[in-house]
Amino acid sequence: MANKVSDATKLNDVIFYSIDRAIRTYRQYSQKQIRERGFDITIDQWLVIKALLENPGAKQQELAEIVLKDNASITRIIELLVKNGWIERTIHQADRRLVQLTVTNKAKAMLAELQPLIIANRRKALRGIDEKLIMNTKKILDQIALNCK
Repeated sequence: MANKVSDATKLNDVIFYSIDRAIRTYRQYSQKQIRERGFDITIDQWLVIKALLENPGAKQQELAEIVLKDNASITRIIELLVKNGWIERTIHQADRRLVQLTVTNKAKAMLAELQPLIIANRRKALRGIDEKLIMNTKKILDQIALNCK
């Protein structure tokens, strides 16, 4: 049985518009909560730090792919993270042409302090949504991403 793809003409009827609206609304809400709690970090900066912690030794281009940013954006984010002392940039020992990015202890402490707020933000956004529906939605979104590669 083939999937019926809607030819909706109104934005509110297009699933991709709804996905984008949900993501943007969640990011705005989360960023507001982060700022109101006194943290001086953006969600994109948090993503890069988190990606670097999960992928130690990742190169800048790899980080860009992981956090879904273009080269110019990841460069700006990394510059700000270095300037704020969240990550350190050093010359790679084996290949002096490469730069090694490392998360600082200052950033690790900040992430530990921020984690309960991140969890609370996610909990609020997903309130009233059954766990099974969340898992099915994730599978659908993963399939959409796979279909478009």
